[in-house]
Amino acid sequence: MLVDIRSHAVSIDEAVAHVSHGGAGAVCVFLGTVRDHGDGHAVDRLEYQAYASMARAELERIAREVESTSERVRVAALHRVGSLRVGEIAVVCSASAPHRAEAFEAARALIEGIKARVPIWKREHGPDGALWVGWVDARCASHEHGEDGAPSESATPQRPVE
Repeated sequence: MLVDIRSHAVSIDEAVAHVSHGGAGAVCVFLGTVRDHGDGHAVDRLEYQAYASMARAELERIAREVESTSERVRVAALHRVGSLRVGEIAVVCSASAPHRAEAFEAARALIEGIKARVPIWKREHGPDGALWVGWVDARCASHEHGEDGAPSESATPQRPVE
């Protein structure tokens, strides 16, 4: 398996070459790229930060889990950190297997595991300012919910201006 967190461009060719083998009748590649919007706001660039040693270790665990589904499945995952412009590749996941269904399943399991478990944080930058994606300030949590625990009308996330 090949897994890594990198501060430079990730290589699709490297990820595909790593999983290719004579028994692989299918190779599936997933690319996560920077899009020009997020949650209804324009995005100029994304900034990714990671707890690198922990992220690599968790990437390895996820890759081993996915590869354990079949002795013929191979996977690779490369995630970039730093500042990325719209259109740049943030993550490449590749998976090979004897048949396409297995390769698709392995690639999907790999990226879903990464999104759910790997300590990588994303900050959107755009004309409205910068915002950490998925982050809620715990200091504000008590003000965001009413007595019944439901979000209050004033709980709309604000995009800070830089």
